[in-house]
Amino acid sequence: MRVFKYLFWILYRIWFYVLVALPIVLLFPLLFVSILKEKWYPFFFKLARIWAKFILIGMGFYFKIEREETPEYGKSYMLIANHTSMADIMLMLVTVSNPFVFVGKKELANIPLFGFFYKRTCILVDRSSAKSRQAVFLRAQRRLKSGLSICIFPEGGVPNEDILLDEFKDGAFRLAINHDIPVVPITFADNKKRFSYTFFSGGPGVMRVKIHAFLPTNHLNIEHTKSLNETSRSIILNQLKSFG
Repeated sequence: MRVFKYLFWILYRIWFYVLVALPIVLLFPLLFVSILKEKWYPFFFKLARIWAKFILIGMGFYFKIEREETPEYGKSYMLIANHTSMADIMLMLVTVSNPFVFVGKKELANIPLFGFFYKRTCILVDRSSAKSRQAVFLRAQRRLKSGLSICIFPEGGVPNEDILLDEFKDGAFRLAINHDIPVVPITFADNKKRFSYTFFSGGPGVMRVKIHAFLPTNHLNIEHTKSLNETSRSIILNQLKSFG
């Protein structure tokens, strides 16, 4: 029985990468055209959402989204969520329909096909470089001015499997305060169980999501960064404990 389980997990992981690559190959001309100009990004974003749904449904994941508030189209937000899985990117794309740009680690740009578009549409950061972290703020500022939202996983990486929620970095909250945009805390309940970074694990099933009430920043200044960080983390941590 154990042999069949390991065989399933191996094939399941291979199937994931097939699902990641197939829509990119099929939609390559449209995707390529959509990244030629920044103002065409909303069209690219629509294609990315199709790609994300294709992968999640193909993996046997069905998503259940609860919303305390819904982002208004045309407004900018700082989207944050806990980070446990390769499927977090896809689930975020499915959860939020407002066009947004990911801030993510530069290593993902090395993934064949996916990386080609990732490095041309996302804001890449080398967390070991202070210069790179500063450049993130400048690029994010330009995207926010164009009416887009920003998505950051504030744990700064994927924590060890035994950690429910790691400490948050301050960057997302400083950026939100500087630009007077609301922070949108989002909790992903089941991604670690469904498709974690542990190779021999995972399987089809529900992916629960909760979009929490937004945290306004228009009354805050930079000295409130840490308290906004802690409030956001407490909301997500308490929801993770509630989900169980």
